[in-house]
Amino acid sequence: MAERRALVEPGHRRLSVRRQCELLGLSRGACYYTPAPVSEEDLVLMRLLDEEYLRHPFYGVRRMRWHLERRGWAVGLDRVRRLLRTMDLMAIYPKPRLSAPGAGHTIYPYLLRNLAIESPDHVWATDITYVPMARGFVYLTAVMDWFSRYVLAWRLSLTLDAAFCVEALAAALAGATPRIFNTDQGSQFTSEAFTGRLSEAGIAISMDGRGRALDNVFVERLWRSLKYEEIYPKSYETVWEAEAGIGAWFEFYNHRRPHMALGGRVPAEVYGS
Repeated sequence: MAERRALVEPGHRRLSVRRQCELLGLSRGACYYTPAPVSEEDLVLMRLLDEEYLRHPFYGVRRMRWHLERRGWAVGLDRVRRLLRTMDLMAIYPKPRLSAPGAGHTIYPYLLRNLAIESPDHVWATDITYVPMARGFVYLTAVMDWFSRYVLAWRLSLTLDAAFCVEALAAALAGATPRIFNTDQGSQFTSEAFTGRLSEAGIAISMDGRGRALDNVFVERLWRSLKYEEIYPKSYETVWEAEAGIGAWFEFYNHRRPHMALGGRVPAEVYGS
């Protein structure tokens, strides 16, 4: 990726940065960083909300507002709701609609109920999380093997479009193919670009049931570890710092960080990488 990024010429006379990224197979978020158009105060509030969400993911808008009030911030419900939507955070208690699929997109059944996952590449899963920075934010997606907890691929993006999710999926599939791929019902994962790539590879598609809190629990635990061990202590200044720091942490996580659920082994040992 670093070699491909080096080929991008921001001042090219005929090709825009967007077109160069398309030709090189990169998302625009991997090429340059523009601070998100949010106020410094909103960034502070988003950081507080993100931290509280990791501790209590079942908190809704009202409880999040009360949390901010206890921290000395007088914030209205509408503002809290807007910030949570910006971060793509939703309370995980059972409710009619957990994630919003894209209009007209196919919703696939949940295939993991009572399923014994006993080997690598049986089930993969993915999700998106918000990454706070010193003067803005980006989004992160990762593809994980459920059996070994091994992170197969990841990508950063400035926006919540499907492109960076498809790019991470393609990178993961370059090395192996799972039997089942599980996602939530978000528009990035119900898009034709994403589900079509899975169908072409002959992979069974599974999507979390509405109101199910634990369907993607392993990826949620990954986000918690990543944020408390790497992202929060660093406060990245640029997307380049974020990419380098997160990449180093994933390398550490896969190959050197003992995992309690794996009996003290690291994910790479169990996955066989």
